[in-house]
Amino acid sequence: MSPSDAAADEAAAARAADRALKAAARHSPGRTAAVFGCSVAAAAAALAEPAVLGHTLDLLLRRDPGGSVWILWCALVITAEVLLDAAAARLTGSVDARSTAWLRRLGIARLLRTAPHHAARHAPGEVSARLTAHATEAGTVPGAVAGATAALLPPVGGLVALFLIDVWTALAFLAGLPLLVVLLRAFARDSGASVGRYQQVQLAMAGRLVETLAGARTVAAAGTEQREVSRILAGLPELGREGRKMWRVYGSATARTGALMPLLLYVVLGVAGMRLADGALGVGGLLAAVRYAGLAAGVGAVTGRLAAVVRGRAAARRVAALLVLPELAQGERGLPEGGRGRLELRGVRVVRAGRVVLHDIDLDVPGGATVAVVGRSGSGKTLLAAVAGRLTACDAGTVRLDGVPLEELSAGVLRQEVGHAFDRPALFGESVGAAIAFGAGPEPGPEAVRGAARAAGAEPFVRRLPEAYATALADAPLSGGELQRLGLARAFCHAGRLLLLDDATSSLDTVTAREVERALAREVRATRLVVAHRISSAARADLVVWLDAGRIRAAGTHTELWRDPGYRAVFAAGGGEEPATGSAPEAEGAAGGQVGSHGGGPAGGGPAPREVVR
Repeated sequence: MSPSDAAADEAAAARAADRALKAAARHSPGRTAAVFGCSVAAAAAALAEPAVLGHTLDLLLRRDPGGSVWILWCALVITAEVLLDAAAARLTGSVDARSTAWLRRLGIARLLRTAPHHAARHAPGEVSARLTAHATEAGTVPGAVAGATAALLPPVGGLVALFLIDVWTALAFLAGLPLLVVLLRAFARDSGASVGRYQQVQLAMAGRLVETLAGARTVAAAGTEQREVSRILAGLPELGREGRKMWRVYGSATARTGALMPLLLYVVLGVAGMRLADGALGVGGLLAAVRYAGLAAGVGAVTGRLAAVVRGRAAARRVAALLVLPELAQGERGLPEGGRGRLELRGVRVVRAGRVVLHDIDLDVPGGATVAVVGRSGSGKTLLAAVAGRLTACDAGTVRLDGVPLEELSAGVLRQEVGHAFDRPALFGESVGAAIAFGAGPEPGPEAVRGAARAAGAEPFVRRLPEAYATALADAPLSGGELQRLGLARAFCHAGRLLLLDDATSSLDTVTAREVERALAREVRATRLVVAHRISSAARADLVVWLDAGRIRAAGTHTELWRDPGYRAVFAAGGGEEPATGSAPEAEGAAGGQVGSHGGGPAGGGPAPREVVR
């Protein structure tokens, strides 16, 4: 990525962060308003306190009978200030929690609504850090802004009160304010930059940590634990430098304002004392002037609240990097009744990083047919399946299901009618049965779940589990093949009009894979697009699409394509099944369930396929 692109992304993230923070504040309008209201009321009580105390002191010194009543007023004002501060703190915690949860939901929703290749821009560790620590810190901004705004009232009100009590005392205090403003502006500028760099280093370390944990077995087998520890912690010195720099900025600002404030108070006290000696101020006025000077000096205490806002905004920019991911748009249309799942791709082109990876794909799959997509690694098979199921959008062309463009379908209809099975499925649900039933649309019943498991060859090992289908996923140790069979069962259970299998039987032995293919042809009536590496999958398909470097090199039946040495080489290169002399295997017609022979050697000469158990 060029520096200009990086700067543009950073600016977009900053704008998205500010929008998200405003929306987070609107998410809890009542509580945020209550935080502000309690903080303002507490500030008002704090402003009233010096005047009430000063007046009470004057009454007591004059032995005025009304002094006892004003003592009660003093107690009331002080109690109100304490209670209001406590209420503001409690409400701020509630606003922080709600804002954090809202930002996390927003980030997760955008991750799930974007195309997988966009989500893959951020490593899992980075995503985790953005949605946990950074979202937590960003969630404090609405409450911190409300509190910081209210926190400005005591200093401003204190300064106004100083002018009302004695102009010369107020002018003495004002003499030091320009220096204080300069200190606060420098703090806001320097702390924002240092916090941003610190959080960026944190993200990089989190990404490396999650990457290593995901490959823990490989690391242990290679004996590279110490090397990985060093790699993960390589950023620790930089993190330490940025952390120390961040706290130096904060400490420096705090120390300078902390040193300036007492000096201002001493100046105010000296001037007020002279005014007292001249008779321009009374004892109560002196007390009030000193107390109001303390409140006016509290502008330095705003530094801490300002620091929280600065840190929160910097964290919000990290979260906003997820919020600016492009959303995979969907429409509101449904599918026509009675459709059989006809799939059409017209002029489909996909571009990644400025390079065309799928070139003008034209494909027409009749409803109920089985299409096998074959090709060497990197030819675009998985991407074609993703485009056909709208897991990602094409950059040109259109994909239609029963005549309706996929982008015009509602998300609910799309996910209910288009099913997927992957080579490494992720299972969701409390139990094995719930994992099979997981998906869009009405929840399937127990019989449907068991039927899907039987079709996927999963029922025998599921029944051996301690509680069969009710076994908790955490208590069900699964091999790679068993995991794939559960993924297939889930896909079969939710087969709508189109079923996409992306290398979904790669971990199955040949016998089990054949059984699954027969069940797929016999029990699943949806149109099937199968990313295939096995000869048997191609042989049983109604149509084979041969991809080469993102283009359809040829399409036809397996028997027709087998005449081409390049097609035979695709399977020879896979390593899972080798061509050999002899008769080709019999194959069931996937669409009609008919058994047909591909003959004892294609007409083009060349050996017929033979499967080898992996």
